[in-house]
Amino acid sequence: MTTPHASTTTGEPPHLARQLSNRHIQLIAIGGAIGTGLFMGSGKTISAAGPSVIFVYMIIGFMLFFVMRAMGELLLSNLHYKSFSDFAADLLGPWAGFFTGWTYWFCWVVTGIADVIAIAGYADELVPGIQLWIPGIFTVAVLLLLNLATVKAFGETEFWFAMIKIVAILALIGTGLVMIFTGFESPAGPAAFSNLWSHGGFFPNGFMGFVAGFQIAVFAFVGIELVGTTAAEAKNPEKNLPKAINSIPIRVLLFYVGALIILMSVTPWTEFEAGRSPFIGMFSLAGLGMAATIINLVVLTSAMSSANSGVYSTSRMVYGLAQEGDAPTVFGKLSSRKVPQNALFLSCVLLLSGVVLLYAGKDIALAFEMVTTVSAVCFMFVWSIILASYLAFRRRRARLHEESKFKMPGGVVMVWVVFAFFAFVLWALTTQPDTLTALLVTPIWFVILAIAWLVLRRRPTHLARYEAFHADLEAEAKLEAEARRAAAADTQ
Repeated sequence: MTTPHASTTTGEPPHLARQLSNRHIQLIAIGGAIGTGLFMGSGKTISAAGPSVIFVYMIIGFMLFFVMRAMGELLLSNLHYKSFSDFAADLLGPWAGFFTGWTYWFCWVVTGIADVIAIAGYADELVPGIQLWIPGIFTVAVLLLLNLATVKAFGETEFWFAMIKIVAILALIGTGLVMIFTGFESPAGPAAFSNLWSHGGFFPNGFMGFVAGFQIAVFAFVGIELVGTTAAEAKNPEKNLPKAINSIPIRVLLFYVGALIILMSVTPWTEFEAGRSPFIGMFSLAGLGMAATIINLVVLTSAMSSANSGVYSTSRMVYGLAQEGDAPTVFGKLSSRKVPQNALFLSCVLLLSGVVLLYAGKDIALAFEMVTTVSAVCFMFVWSIILASYLAFRRRRARLHEESKFKMPGGVVMVWVVFAFFAFVLWALTTQPDTLTALLVTPIWFVILAIAWLVLRRRPTHLARYEAFHADLEAEAKLEAEARRAAAADTQ
């Protein structure tokens, strides 16, 4: 995205570089849609909801597809939006950009800290007795170096991280199908698709068991919107962003629903336990002795991928906030390689706090379960702001909506359907003590933001920079529209 005022305020190169190719965008989108929740958290989800977890993942994926389509239409309506915090500020007002940008930053910082701790835990299983600070600091150093180089280095790293996840899931599906069609016998009985309905039906724990599945599964989709933060650095965004967004339903069906169907067909859902990876269990049943090591490596790379995404997205979000006057000017500077290096340093310093927390005691896992729940609730806030921005876009920029070649299917009606679904998920979070506590704690973050906003919003420097940001967007959108009209006239 072009940010002309960046050059005047920072003296640095005026824009982020478009270095992410189609394959980078596609795999970043896949990596965002496949979290560690599938590898490690699905045991808890299955044990709570039974086979109905298949419908849980399908419903969540279906609803979030419309959030992504709304985001895609908005980003492509003005290619000078860096991310969804930009169009929130433009369409809903400066408060929305401030709250969205800083909330998204908070989400990923918390998730990134948890990932650093998880990586240290996986490293301890692979190399017993290793000092936990070693993998922690090593991870942060590697992520910093990868992201400081160029955005293409980030894209390349995410490409291979996502590829490892895809290969692991396809290997599970292939191995499971062989076990099913050869009549494999385990201590729990034969592997067969009938295991999906022959142990209490699809809803063995009733409606509330089905509801419990949503509490856990919604967290697995955190990061699905990551493709929206690549908008400013994507080559040919008009072609690559729609392609990545439109493939979300296929990813959900294959990687989530497909894997879960195979897992519960090979082993009845009653055999799954919270805290144990179903992947390790199935590969072990198949006689693959290296399963534990292989899956630990896969989950470690999945956590690395999540932390890498966190470093990337938080640095870009803080860079955007600095451009709009919502963060210190120093974070709006670009290096000679066109990456926001100061914002990257901030993200990595905060990730180092995860190394400190490694030594905070045995209850840290429980604390982080609650904190990441808070993070997931905040992600739902960000998704809701995207939808609210879409409603404002339809009302205020009706002509641009009519001209859009990537309209959100279902329009306004589907926005309210998704809002109703989010309300249902919030209600589901009140049905269990741990998630209820996290839900009650979450407003503290928004109180902090509100106080900060009340202090910031009246400052002359903030008002001036926001006006410049808004004027630049309008001027660039007009130039772009004139260029499109001229191009259309030339072809006639």
